[in-house]
Amino acid sequence: MSITPPFLRKGDRVAIVCPAKKLPHPMDDAVRLLQSWGLEVVLGETVTASHHQFAGTDELRTQDLQQFINDDSIKAIFAARGGYGTVRIIDSLRLYHLVTHPKWIIGFSDITVLHAHLYSIHELVTIHGQMPINLPDASLPSLETLRKALFGEPLSYQIPPHPLNRLGQTEGVLVGGNLAILVSIAGSVSDYQYDGKILFIEDVGEYLYAIDRMMYKMKRASKLKKLAGLIVGGFTDLKDNDIPFGQTAQEIILDAVKEYNYPVCFDFPAGHVADNRTLLLGKLVQLNVLKDRVTVNYL
Repeated sequence: MSITPPFLRKGDRVAIVCPAKKLPHPMDDAVRLLQSWGLEVVLGETVTASHHQFAGTDELRTQDLQQFINDDSIKAIFAARGGYGTVRIIDSLRLYHLVTHPKWIIGFSDITVLHAHLYSIHELVTIHGQMPINLPDASLPSLETLRKALFGEPLSYQIPPHPLNRLGQTEGVLVGGNLAILVSIAGSVSDYQYDGKILFIEDVGEYLYAIDRMMYKMKRASKLKKLAGLIVGGFTDLKDNDIPFGQTAQEIILDAVKEYNYPVCFDFPAGHVADNRTLLLGKLVQLNVLKDRVTVNYL
């Protein structure tokens, strides 16, 4: 049975921390937005810290996140950005307090490590959505879906069809995140159990052959065979070699799951895109991939 944190109310305290890469500038836009939603914002020490490419040493990033996990006055924790580094501290965090005193963890990209770890071990529902560093470029609809998710308002999606979609209707718990991160934690204590789940994947800045390699890693590790469904988000800023790979990212993904029967939808608006719509990971969803539309509804 999954654990859903209490939804936010005006006046609640929330924290911004940086468990991975360091920030290039202050988070003033994020503070103003969250305050406009009626929230009190607390900034962690890592928001201004620097240690090589990281937002402080591993010890500081662990301590900063841990203090807000332990602080029952904090009702949600926003990861300021992704990049790389969460995996370096995940095993040092004491996360059981989130089982007895659950709170929202928000982020995407490198924060996939936290999403997967918290669901795989504790079945905690978390939020895959816009992060403070992305807010200046974020679409208004994506920010509104984040607000709705945090405050417990109904969340559902209807998107246009894609020519590569595989039609069908299915239900399952939504899991996933950044494909490269999912591959990097495969076989670890943080790894998802994929059977019967609806998997969401996205990625950015990868070579096309690397997308193919990661999909075959997932396939050979039996993570794709028994899915209930597959939702493919943004695959952006991709690169090719001098000799073209010969397939788009979408074609690569569809080819990797071609012998399976579950529905697949492409170009879902989530990932490293301005219109990064919020997803509640760990929640039961219904996925309908129809000829004229795709719908995702939380049950």
